[in-house]
Amino acid sequence: MKEIKTENYKVVDTVKLTEKDTYEDFGASKKKLKKELKNIRKDLGDFQDTLYAHGKYGVLVCLQGMDTAGKDSLIREVFKDFNVRGVVVHSFKVPSTLERKHDYLWRHYIDLPERGKFSVFNRTHYENVLVTKVHPEYILGENLPNVESVDDIDDGFWERRYQQINDFERHIADNGTIIFKFFLHLSKEEQRHRLLRRIRLKQKNWKFSPGDLEERKLWGQYEACYEEALNKTSKEHAPWFVIPADNKKAARVIVASIMMEALKKYKDIAEPELDDEIKANLETFKQELEKETT
Repeated sequence: MKEIKTENYKVVDTVKLTEKDTYEDFGASKKKLKKELKNIRKDLGDFQDTLYAHGKYGVLVCLQGMDTAGKDSLIREVFKDFNVRGVVVHSFKVPSTLERKHDYLWRHYIDLPERGKFSVFNRTHYENVLVTKVHPEYILGENLPNVESVDDIDDGFWERRYQQINDFERHIADNGTIIFKFFLHLSKEEQRHRLLRRIRLKQKNWKFSPGDLEERKLWGQYEACYEEALNKTSKEHAPWFVIPADNKKAARVIVASIMMEALKKYKDIAEPELDDEIKANLETFKQELEKETT
């Protein structure tokens, strides 16, 4: 299996999605990729235990991608070895009436990870510069001051929103949230195959929506919006990674590898030391318990 060079997926300069690969297999079989993921996710699970004991950081994992990009299955497979209380998944749908009474970041802020835990955002705060940019009429539902019609949503509006997102991420990073942002880069042809599979397989029918076909017609617009968002919001404290997603097994290995490599750099994350007095009396405590009769 070829070496996984995680830096190749990080957005550090201007990225053009049409020039980025959507398929990778590292010259490895599906079986080999599955084994590789199993090893990495075990390490991630162990790290989360230490993260919880340390209690000073939380980890936010953001997943974005076109429909059928593989977000759900990636979450299932990458986080399989976590303590179930150590990772919380949030899937953000159309905002509720309550959520619309707050600013667009509110519902994301309240679902940020507790210290010691991972939160996974399946679709994220970036929907507010993606789907709303393709469908600006959705912004009118936010009932914002000075936005009476789509004509009021100009380039300046989007620039301010990018800056607000950058400020939000800077703030949470400064306060102990480690941020990963993954764009699952799917080809249009692979999406076609996956949508057909949902139609052909009865057990997958529930996943299919005619609306998927309508959104597919806007592929070019979505790609342009993703490109702009990636370029304007990939920062050192909150980097974007473009993950080739046509091969789900390889995509999972890449995501897990990127996280594990970055998290290992936090040398301060370690299990806390026992109080000196408790440590000095461990043998006494052990003997006391061993003397107990059942």
